[in-house]
Amino acid sequence: MANVAAELKAMGYQISGSDENTYPPMSTFLQTQGIKAFDGYRESHLDHQPDLVVIGNAISRGNPEVEATLERKLFYLSLPELLKEFFIRNKQSIVVAGTHGKTTSVALLSWVLENVDIDCSFLIGGIPINFGRGFKLGNGQPFVLEGDEYDTAFFDKRPKFLHYLPEIAIINNIEFDHCDIYRDVAEIELCFQRLINLIPRNGLLVVNYDDPRCRKLSSKAFCRVDSFGYSPAADWQIDNLQATPEGLQFTVKRNNEQLGKFALPLIGKHNAMNAVGVLIVAYHLGLSADQIQAGFSTFKNVKRRLEICGVEKGITVFDDFAHHPTAIRQTLEGLITHYPGHRIWALFEPRSNTTRRNVFQNDFAPAFEKAYGVAIGRINRAHLLEPKERLNRNQIVTSLTAQGKPAFYSDSVDEIIDWLVPQLQKGDLVVIMSNGAFDGIHTKLLAQLQKG
Repeated sequence: MANVAAELKAMGYQISGSDENTYPPMSTFLQTQGIKAFDGYRESHLDHQPDLVVIGNAISRGNPEVEATLERKLFYLSLPELLKEFFIRNKQSIVVAGTHGKTTSVALLSWVLENVDIDCSFLIGGIPINFGRGFKLGNGQPFVLEGDEYDTAFFDKRPKFLHYLPEIAIINNIEFDHCDIYRDVAEIELCFQRLINLIPRNGLLVVNYDDPRCRKLSSKAFCRVDSFGYSPAADWQIDNLQATPEGLQFTVKRNNEQLGKFALPLIGKHNAMNAVGVLIVAYHLGLSADQIQAGFSTFKNVKRRLEICGVEKGITVFDDFAHHPTAIRQTLEGLITHYPGHRIWALFEPRSNTTRRNVFQNDFAPAFEKAYGVAIGRINRAHLLEPKERLNRNQIVTSLTAQGKPAFYSDSVDEIIDWLVPQLQKGDLVVIMSNGAFDGIHTKLLAQLQKG
């Protein structure tokens, strides 16, 4: 929402907004854009009678500003509705969806297009380093959107991506997530099927062939379908994947004919998959293999995607957004492949609506397989959950220690740091995994390491 607010301000609108506990990088971004962000919600924030109130999907009935909006009959929209009517309708909508890889894929595709002077629009659920902002309205036709399956607003429980008028869609993968709104993976599949049903017959669906759910749902598409994966049965096949000092190198075959060799300054085989989904769309839009590679080679990733926070005493500290067990596993596998022989310490905050519950209780210990040691922080808003619903951190730690891994959990980041620092040695990698601020553990850890 902050990215859209910045673009609307650039268009000449007067913008203000409210949130609780904003933290960098978004809080810093709003300040640099000159947007007034109120800390907390009060009816008085709407006393200037705004022409439009945009209500985010985390806001519910009982919020003072929601109640004031309804009582005063102010005009309001959800964020996806605003995007559709203000920005998307007259563009070529390219929606990137899936449980994992959306943000990286949208950022990469946007940069590949920008690199050949296609002035595309984009909406990215993070801050891509190449652009320094997550939303841009360009003069060209392509509009690349991160398609979130989470619900739209308290008054519209449909997934956000159903508002985005897709002409082209990439579906990277489909897994269970968002257990606060979906009962099972079948409900999530239904949402993706509805997205596929919205693509016009002259559109394009790009799917991960290696994902059985993607493969199944794509069979019902009314448009052209191109598949990608490591499987020889995929239309676009990844072959000869290698880790390099710079990142990844791989070959792409199209219908068993070699298209070319590509290099990407990211790590992890999952990012090769993200890249090939992007490649297919770029190729469909008329770009050559050389043009696509030029974009790949200059891509700088997205903030909080294995972003290096600092290096102290030969110990490298990474910030990463991984919180789903699959994302944790992929991130750790990518690190250990890129940094062979280094010990990896994973610090995890159970913060999302799914990971703070015990839905993935038995999946976390296996997800940390490639970590040398693991610490788990405070369960976010644990008091709102019944004890039987909560993630059992002790069970995970017990399982990890039984495997011979140093493991620890605590509600205090200071206690985690005190446990971790004496065990660290030169060459170790510490990856902090959270979709939030993790109580500032990044800067606290680096400060402690600096003290020596």
